[in-house]
Amino acid sequence: MSKPWQPYAWHILDAIAKIRRIQSRGDLIRDEILYDAALRNLQTLAEATQQLPDHKKANCSAIPWREIIGFRNILVHNYLGEIDPQTIVNVIEKHLPLLEACIKTILEKEPESSRE
Repeated sequence: MSKPWQPYAWHILDAIAKIRRIQSRGDLIRDEILYDAALRNLQTLAEATQQLPDHKKANCSAIPWREIIGFRNILVHNYLGEIDPQTIVNVIEKHLPLLEACIKTILEKEPESSRE
């Protein structure tokens, strides 16, 4: 029996909400504490996307699932901090709304799922 995927989907939405709250506190490019907090949540949500079933991800073909995994690997393994903060801001602003909409759609198609 496989693990339920819904908690991972909710976890992604929670991470996106946290990133928005982090952004509301200031400039991620200028504030390293906010930047680090945003990075951590991006890592978390990228990790959670790997736990979604492929047949669910197929419902959102516009999402670059493989690239999310690659992005996660860069975030986790780039210990020297050579990640451009503007790139992170661009990812947050341009890609998270689409991912959020996708995850919400996937969850809506599973009416029997409940948030745990």
